[in-house]
Amino acid sequence: MRPFRVRMLEDEGSREVGHVLRDHARTDRAIGTNTGIDKGGTMHGRGAITDLFVRVASDRRNALTTAIKLAIKRIGDLTVAACALLALLPVLVVVALLIQGSGPGGIFYGHSRVGRNGRRFRCLKFRTMYLDADQRLAMLLANDPALAAEWSRTRKLDRDPRVSPIGTLLRKTSLDELPQLINVLRGEMSLVGPRPVTQEELSRYGTSARHYLQMTPGITGLWQVSGRNNLSYAERVRLDAAYARHWSLGADLRILLSTPVAVLLRQGAR
Repeated sequence: MRPFRVRMLEDEGSREVGHVLRDHARTDRAIGTNTGIDKGGTMHGRGAITDLFVRVASDRRNALTTAIKLAIKRIGDLTVAACALLALLPVLVVVALLIQGSGPGGIFYGHSRVGRNGRRFRCLKFRTMYLDADQRLAMLLANDPALAAEWSRTRKLDRDPRVSPIGTLLRKTSLDELPQLINVLRGEMSLVGPRPVTQEELSRYGTSARHYLQMTPGITGLWQVSGRNNLSYAERVRLDAAYARHWSLGADLRILLSTPVAVLLRQGAR
């Protein structure tokens, strides 16, 4: 039978067909099957044409399903974040007054984090540290090799000298993270997702970085309900990658429902 060749045109649709053809050929070579497509994209049978367009249609259906789920996730984020900010407004005011009365410095603190597709944003929190926090940390790490090793390994300290007494309380109850609801309204964060990390931390993710960048960082996530600071850094990275690979609306709902229990029991909180 005379072979059929698909001519590659410079448009989005034909490029998609070309990708599918090449994937089909690679699969044939890897597992020893024969779907009638050679590595150059020539189809040696009419059945191959049918199979090709079935695969293209399936890929487009999957993309549409994912887009719909992401839209539902975004609507849920906006609704819950707006309602939570209104309901928690008295708490936010009290916390702001306590921080203001604890010493010099602002009420909020924003640190640069890497979001979906590598977009940078300021991750908001209530300020929990002293104004000279960086100097305190540098002095401590310079004088204590054991703490310096702990910091290098986990980027956290059990007894962080930078944190004020009111800051310690806010961290243990996770109240310091409430301003991140504003990040959710802005579209920079989601209610559920991977931990928001710095560019420096992302460089330690290795091949898992691509999974992290596929999702919007979350206020809570698998890490939050799985032990938080009790986990090793490698375990945190693994949980972030697992969430990105297998996320679903049902999984998000289960994590959201588990978060209050984890916060109340202070699982891994520091």
